[in-house]
Amino acid sequence: MVEKSKLDEDKEGKADDPSHYRGMIGTLIYLTANRPAFNLQSSCMPAFTDADHAGCQDTRRSTSGSVQFLGERLISWSSKRQKSAAISSMEAEYIALYGCCAQILWMRSQLTDYGPGFNKIPMYCDNKSAIALCCNNVQHSRSK
Repeated sequence: MVEKSKLDEDKEGKADDPSHYRGMIGTLIYLTANRPAFNLQSSCMPAFTDADHAGCQDTRRSTSGSVQFLGERLISWSSKRQKSAAISSMEAEYIALYGCCAQILWMRSQLTDYGPGFNKIPMYCDNKSAIALCCNNVQHSRSK
């Protein structure tokens, strides 16, 4: 972009039709105001989480990421560096699941006034060891 450039009137150009612009804006307003109402009773709240193991080369800390949906709409997401260094990918994924679960529980408590509660909320993780630990959370020496 050239600095201090001046814009002049286009004397040879044709005049714009303001009714065309107003028509486009009116159509967009109509489309946004008349979209189908979101039905909380037939929706679910799936959540997806993932983490890397020791992604930071300096501190060896992992990064957690999660997304939460209400039906098909994304309503919350997070990407954070974990506060402690995980000794395995299972531990990094388990910490990510914990953060995602805390967010899901908070959202569920906020949505109780708007309709029926969400009994089962699916959470998806790509680490089989972390899923097994969530299903059977007996304290093991290798998963402290």
